[in-house]
This record gives sequence, structure tokens and C-alpha cells, in this order.
Amino acid sequence: MESTCLDSKLSDFKYGQMDHAHPEHEFEPCPAIEVIIRPNEKDVGGFSVRRALPILTSASPSSQFNTSSMPGGPTSPHRSRARRHLGPWVFLDHMGPAEFQPGPAFNVRPHPHIHLATVTYLLEGQIFHRDSLGSQQIIKPGDLNLMIAGEGIVHSEREPTERLLQTRRLQGLQLWLALPEAEENRAPSFHHFSQTDLPVRDLEGGAKLRVLMGEAYGMRSPVPTFSSTLFAEVEMPPQSQINLPQHLEELGFYLTDGAVQFACKTIQSPALVILTHKGTSETLTALERSRIAVLGGRHLGTRNMFWNFISSDPRAIEQAKARWREGRFPKVPGDEIEFIPLPD
Repeated sequence: MESTCLDSKLSDFKYGQMDHAHPEHEFEPCPAIEVIIRPNEKDVGGFSVRRALPILTSASPSSQFNTSSMPGGPTSPHRSRARRHLGPWVFLDHMGPAEFQPGPAFNVRPHPHIHLATVTYLLEGQIFHRDSLGSQQIIKPGDLNLMIAGEGIVHSEREPTERLLQTRRLQGLQLWLALPEAEENRAPSFHHFSQTDLPVRDLEGGAKLRVLMGEAYGMRSPVPTFSSTLFAEVEMPPQSQINLPQHLEELGFYLTDGAVQFACKTIQSPALVILTHKGTSETLTALERSRIAVLGGRHLGTRNMFWNFISSDPRAIEQAKARWREGRFPKVPGDEIEFIPLPD
């Protein structure tokens, strides 16, 4: 797969070839919604993964997707279109929910990243993060891990050894943020924020709101950002309501659990809903116990993607491919033996 193309098979660092890049989708069901993406589920040995970004969607003549900056220019109504971003967010995987029997299960070998930041947020279970900076951190539900790859970093994600003897569950969101061009080659860094570090508010009607990254609803997260960025979680009991932020260039929400009414649509989980500017004035109502991730911010322009590498400059991706192939990325202390090879 060329670095400037998004193929129908997305090469993935955890699960091999993700051949479900054509999800069910609905364009412009009403003026408030640009598209609803219902990611397909892929079973990877008893562990389900749903990819909401980046994806390919069959083209719609009336679609508002701007493909003029993509390789080959605008697509015809009979070709596939790529949805590459929501604001600065360029990747969204919903992993699980899964229940593991005693024994190894979730086990991601060391792999590299450049010119992006990874965000891990768990709803159930635990993951043990290690990286080439020497960071070692167990992430638990409600915690947030931010790893800024910058000029290059390597990390692994495994389950804590003591949990392998138990029956346990795992569910969470893993996201990638594009970095502004001026920040792409910054020094890599790792940041962990526990649940108690992140601002939370109980809303009228029973909803609970947490601002994980960015600023909204009168709260500011301590997690560093490099451009206009929002990641908030809302837990909603039945019939509770929430108004969405109106200060962001692009906005949407990912429904992990439950069902909601938004504008003209009843939406069942899982689904990524990308809004038009009109949509920010609509109220979202939970029809049953539900959880949403509110995502948005400023789009940073075209990014090239290959495997775990994202960059504004395709030459940087070619250089990163050569570095990994030739073993010139740093090792992960304590996890030096295994690694994921560069895909063909």
C-alpha cells in the first residue's frame, strides 16, 4: 500500500489486514448530520475490533466529503471515498468488549510511530504500556494515556502478567491525533493521567461528563494538545439530554453503548456520527443507558498514512519505513526481543 493511498485493506499494527474498511454508512440523513458510520466488527481470535476512522465509503453524489486534496483529485459518484479525519483525529478503533479466559489474549508486540500522538482510553480491563523512552504504565478504566510519537517512538501493549491467570474483560478506545506540521518532529514523550486527574461534572438529568482532552462545558483537561482538540466522554441514563459544543471547526460523536435520538435520527451503537455546522445546535437525548465520546477540533490538512506512520510529508514515511526495516528505531526496554515486521 502506497503511503499516499488509503486502500480497501487497511494495514494495521495489531490485527493484520483490516478488510472491513467499507462500513455501513448513511450520508446526510438530515441537515444536522453529514454522515453516520456504523463500523463493521472483526473478530480477531475472540476479540472484536470496530474501526470508525479511517475508512472507505462508497461515494454519494450529494456527499459533502471533500476529496479534492486526495490522490487523484475528486472522486466520481461510482468510486469509493476515504473518510480520513474528524478534526485532528485520524484514527479511531473501538476494541472489545471482550471476555478472555485465563491465558494470553491481548498481546501487541513492539511497533513504531512517527508524527502523531496516540490516545488510549479504557472502559474495562487493563493494558500494560511500555515504550522506547523507558516508560512503563498500567492503564486502567478512566485513565488516559497520551504518547506523542514526534520524530519516532516504539511501544508495546500487553496485558499485565498477573491478570493472565484470571477471567477478565477488555474494552476501550484507541485514537490517533495528527500533529501540526511544526510539531511533527518534536522529541517523543509519554504522559499518563489517572481518572482523578481529569475534570468531571454531573449534569442536570443525571448525565456525567468528563473532558479528557481540550476544553468544553466550562472545564479544561490537563492533557496537553497542540491544536484545537476535543475528546469528552458522556455517560447518559435514559431520557437524559446534552447539548454539544459549538466552538469547534469539526465535531462528531462516537456512540459506544446504547441508543440516542439526535436531530432526525434514532442511532444505535456502535456508530460514529459526523455533524454539519447546523448539527451543533441540536440536543442529543439518550433513549436508554448510553455512552458517547464527543470528538472534534481543527482539521490540520492532508496527511499521508502507511501502517503506523502518519505525516504531512510522504518522504518522512519512506524514511520511517527504511528505519524500521533496518532496525534503526530504538528498542523498548524489557521488551526487546519481539517486534511487528513492516508490512508488504
